[in-house]
Parts: sequence; structure tokens; C-alpha cells
Amino acid sequence: MNDILTDVIGRRVAVNGERATVRFYGTVPPVAGLWLGVEWDNPERGKHDGRHEGTVYFKCSHPTGGSFVRPSKVNFGVDFLTALRNRYEDGPEECGKKEIVTIGKRPVETIGFDSVMKKQSQLSALRDISLRGCAVSCAGDKGGIAEVCPNIRVVNLSQNLLSAWEEVTDIADQLRHLEVLDLSENRLDFGPRSPAAPGTFAALKVLVLNATGATWAEVLRCAAGWPVLEELYLKSNNISISERPADVLQMVKLLDLSSNQLIDENQLFLIAYLPRLEQLILRDIGISSLHFPDAGIGCKTSMFPSLQYLVVDDNRISQWSFINELDKLQSLRSLSCLRNPLTVGSGAKTNLQFIIAKIGQLRTLNRCEILPEERRGAELDYRKAFGNEWKEAGGHQDPHKNRPNEEFLAAHPRYQSLCQKYGAPEDGELRTQQPFLLKNQLLTLKIKYPHRPDQNVLEKQLPDSMTVQKVKGLLSRLLKVPVSDLLLSYESPKVSCPAEQSSLVPTAYHAITLSFYITDSKGRPYICLGVGTYNMLFRRLNHPQPSVLILDAGQRD
Repeated sequence: MNDILTDVIGRRVAVNGERATVRFYGTVPPVAGLWLGVEWDNPERGKHDGRHEGTVYFKCSHPTGGSFVRPSKVNFGVDFLTALRNRYEDGPEECGKKEIVTIGKRPVETIGFDSVMKKQSQLSALRDISLRGCAVSCAGDKGGIAEVCPNIRVVNLSQNLLSAWEEVTDIADQLRHLEVLDLSENRLDFGPRSPAAPGTFAALKVLVLNATGATWAEVLRCAAGWPVLEELYLKSNNISISERPADVLQMVKLLDLSSNQLIDENQLFLIAYLPRLEQLILRDIGISSLHFPDAGIGCKTSMFPSLQYLVVDDNRISQWSFINELDKLQSLRSLSCLRNPLTVGSGAKTNLQFIIAKIGQLRTLNRCEILPEERRGAELDYRKAFGNEWKEAGGHQDPHKNRPNEEFLAAHPRYQSLCQKYGAPEDGELRTQQPFLLKNQLLTLKIKYPHRPDQNVLEKQLPDSMTVQKVKGLLSRLLKVPVSDLLLSYESPKVSCPAEQSSLVPTAYHAITLSFYITDSKGRPYICLGVGTYNMLFRRLNHPQPSVLILDAGQRD
């Protein structure tokens, strides 16, 4: 035991399945014998902060993070090859189960079935391995890994007992084909050393450093040795972004900074010019505001030029200004913003529709595809919902008079473009919904006869729940014309459907109510059915004067 404890301070250990870091070695009077003072990864496992009977033996970051344990109770771990043989060659009972773990986005199978164990007994043939929780603490004999298993490409070393980045480089230096490496939950000391020797991580594309205690400065210093790195995971490190990457991380496409509560919007600007960054994961960092200072209303920012996928779940986003800023990202296509104040509660469904309307290029929201009809509906609803506010701010149906103030434009940057896309909202659309009274449910129709110019226009008030079939029956009785000879079409100040276009309306559509076909001064929708194809054109219009029903009798050709 004495040779093990010659350089014990800072070593990673395991005690009854719980991992800790050695902070003290020596005697603790009045109790006889030698003790290890450890700081637990899980502070609930400890009893104190390194003090005993008024004496400070070591310090902990948490008031209950420390304990004293006997050296004989501590597991100092094994070398890489010993762990590899235990899991893939010897096949102990506890490793005899199939386990699927995820490294970055890639599932890795831990093999334990006898039939596959035989296939992988030749360690040199191994490509993907998981030594998760196998108490790996060092590389072992120099050159041993390269000799035994040189072809490994994917390694999961999470939840082990590695204590220094130097130990990681000793392992990686012997795995020249290494592409994916997961070091999560190894509390690593990166030390003042220079980056690893050139070529150590020459093929590394995915690196997971979640909960390793890495600082941003340490990441940048080591990043010089990751020339082709594409995915970097830095979750739960209490990171604060202190400087802009200079000539490092230039190939990174995915960056995960989740659960680092010290990060704010100003720090994010320091990584805003990573040229290939396509995916940024900012889950649970406490962010609530965002503003791109280089882009005005309706303009695109030069920051994050390649960013397509953004995750801001579990944050404090409660203001629409945050969403407005996201529309300035020139490449953004996918957004996840689950469990934010803006996207929970009674108004969550409506707010999600407004998010779609506010970010014009968005294709996926909260992992759900935005279909074209959904976008159209969201934009029309948004346009109507804020129409009165737009008018009060100076908006107008006449393009020459349409000058909403800066305050409105700042709150609704896309509103003007939506008016250009769908037309400005008309007065009838913006009127408050009337109470459900019979007089409020009546449609005023003027019925005229294009082929009988001498016939007076007939005006009728009909309930909007009346079907087209019943309207034809009513007119048949009034005019003494067979129903089969009645051809109906609808015209308005903006849209008309000539009588001949209605002649082939399928019988099935005659059961539809007038409120579906005809819009009145309250802004109800209408539908126009084209000849032969029966294409449906939906619009939300307002008509200040009564709608007109064109009646043609006996014109079947």
C-alpha cells in the first residue's frame, strides 16, 4: 500500500461505488492510523467541509462534501488494458449484459453476450468500446495499448477515475485512429502543460467533456491539438466564456454549453464567429435576453453565420424580444425552446404559433416540422391578433400612408413583411367578436341576375348557418325556377367567382353553410370552388357592403 500512496493528493478514487478526489493524506488525532480526506463528487455523500474538531485538514467546495476514509477502503482504479480485458476478454458476470450508451449523438453497444464475446475476444479487432464506470485511472505500461488494440476508433471512458489530462493524452497517443472520445464525469486537472504532442488527436472528431471541471481557457489551450474536431460537449462545467477562440475550434459544427449558469449573452458573442458552427445547445444556462448589436429591425446579423439548429430549453425566456432577435440569424432553421416561461402555461399553444410567425425561415420548432399550411395559419393569426395595435401605431391599408412607429416595428419586426405577403388587415377583421345573438349571425345578400338586366336586385338576410342547398331551395321557390337550373356564384369588392365556375360544384359541397362560403362585414372566411379541379382558396376578408350572390337560371352550358 505504501507505494500506492507516495503521490496520492489529487488522485481519483472510488468508495462503494461513489467517486471522489483525494485532498488529504495523514493522521487525524486523536484516532490512530492514516486517513485519506476525500471530496465527494456527490456532496450529499459527505459529512463536513474538511474540518475535524476545529482543525482544517483540507477544503471542499461544498459544506458537506468531505469525509475521512481508511486507505484500505479505497479503490484507486486500474489501467486501461486491465479494464479492457476485464470487460471484453475475461467477460466477468457484472459485465455480461448488453448496454447501450450514447457518446455525443452516436449509440455505442457494450457487448456482453457470449456469442459476441467470442467474436470480440481478439482485442486488436475492436473498433467501438465502452469502459464506462470501469475504474480506469491511467494508461498503464507505455506502448501497451498500441500493441494490443491499435484499431479502436470510439472510446467511452465516462465515470472513471482519470484525474489529469496528461493521463488522457497517454491513452490517446496510442490510439491513432481515435475519432470519438467521451470523458464525462472524470474530474480532470488540465494543468499548465502545453497541448498534446502533434498527432495525438489527429483524427478526433467528437469530444465529450461534460462535468470534467474544464475551464474555457483550458479548453482553448488544449484545442490546438484537436485540428479536425467537429463536435464538442462541455455540459455542467461551470464554464464562463472568457475569450474568443483564435485559430482553434474552427472546424467545430456542434457546441454544447448546457448547464453552465455563468454564461450570458455577451459571452456568447465571443463564439459568434466560429465559421462552421451549425448547432448550438444552450439548455439550462439561465439566459433570458439576447440582442445582436450589428443588426437593426428587419436585418440579418453577421454573427453565427452558419448556425442552423439552436436549443434554448429550460431557460428564463419570457420576452418576445428574444424571439425577435432569432429572426436575425441568417441560417437558423430549427429551434427548441421547451420549458421557458414564454412556452408554458395557458398561452403556450398560441405563443408557439407566434414564434413560427416571428421567425420567417424556421422549419422545425421543438422538434416538430412546420408544414406550409401551419406557417400560413400562424402568420395570418399573428397578423390579425396585432392588427389593432398596428393601426394605432400608424399602420394603414394604403401603402403610401402605412407608417407604423418605431416602437411597434421593434416589437413586431416581421409585421410589415406579413402585410406585403397577405395584404394589410382590413377593419372588419379587427372588429371585436359580437355576442352570439341572432342579429349578429345574419348575412345580408344582394341577389342579382347578370342575364336579366331588367330584373331588380333582391336583398335577403339569411342566417350564416344556412347551407347552400337550402339557399338554392329558397331561391327556387321565390323565383319559381327548378333547383337544377340555378347556378350560384359569389362576388366581393376583392374577389369574384363567375357563375360558370360554380356550375360544377359537387353536390357534397352543397351541405356547407353560408358562413363557410361567404364573408360579411364581420370578416368571416369564404371559399371559392374552381371548375373541374374544385381547388379551394381560403381567405380572411372584410366587406363593408353586403355580399352579392349572383344567380343565373337556365345557363347550363
